[in-house]
Amino acid sequence: MSKQDYLKNLCTPSGIIAALAIDQRGALRRMMGEEITAEQVSEFKTLISQDLTPYASSILLDPEYGWAAAGKRDKACGLIMAYEKTGYDKTVKGRYPDLIDNASVYNLKEQGAEAIKLLIYFDVDEDQAVNQRKAAFVERVASECKAEEIPLFLEILTYDSENDDPIYNAKVKPHKVIGAMKFFADPRFGVDVLKVEVPVVMKYVEGFGDEVLYSQAEAKGFFKAQSDATALPFIFLSAGVSASLFQKTLEFAKQAGSEFNGVLCGRATWAGAAESYKSQGVKEASDWLKTQGKQNISALLEVLERTATPLKS
Repeated sequence: MSKQDYLKNLCTPSGIIAALAIDQRGALRRMMGEEITAEQVSEFKTLISQDLTPYASSILLDPEYGWAAAGKRDKACGLIMAYEKTGYDKTVKGRYPDLIDNASVYNLKEQGAEAIKLLIYFDVDEDQAVNQRKAAFVERVASECKAEEIPLFLEILTYDSENDDPIYNAKVKPHKVIGAMKFFADPRFGVDVLKVEVPVVMKYVEGFGDEVLYSQAEAKGFFKAQSDATALPFIFLSAGVSASLFQKTLEFAKQAGSEFNGVLCGRATWAGAAESYKSQGVKEASDWLKTQGKQNISALLEVLERTATPLKS
């Protein structure tokens, strides 16, 4: 199969990526309590896969806890596998990425992956030596994907290496997100799909929250600039916001003229099930997924069909 064939398998019939993300590892442990076992993490991911993949075009999992879940996904649902270790070494400046020790693109594909996802933390304004090291890292993974003829989804999480103030970071976020997309759109990185943040913090957009950092016109301008920054397909991550806010964000992006191609949506779809699992157990979590979770993903699909731009075949 070609990369295009794999990408088609990951989309809805109309060509939109409506993917469910449950590759969280460190973040999931923080949500559910550090005492959670590896078996419980795997069990929770499996619940999400069996209950929600009938409504998703594909699912993103991780090889550390996700193979059981991959086996329980709906037969029409494609499989994307994460390749990076969770988190980064906080004792070293630079937020450098690393790969899962026993994984390779070859063996992930051999076990059924139809695309590879690589996450990288990136500050376009950081020291050149740091960013060159990250660039080489992405190039190596892209070479693996090219050799195996499997799509590479690059997830970019932006930050400011010198300032962690939330208001400051919200103000510079459009520059950081758009700059990172332009950087990794270079053909040498071999990226097939960019998985990116929206270019603003929506709670600071006029009409979306109490504190305003961007007018609606400014925010729409940033969404349009993001869309114009690359010819590569790109999809939005939900970044842990509520299901309602994420759906409103997609509507706003469409109004702004953004030609995004879908989503890889995680906590905005299934976060409530994590609390149910932690406090009440498997049955309650499954009940939540079959009701509220189904409602969340069905509403998201309806919004996507109206707002997202189909991939070019």
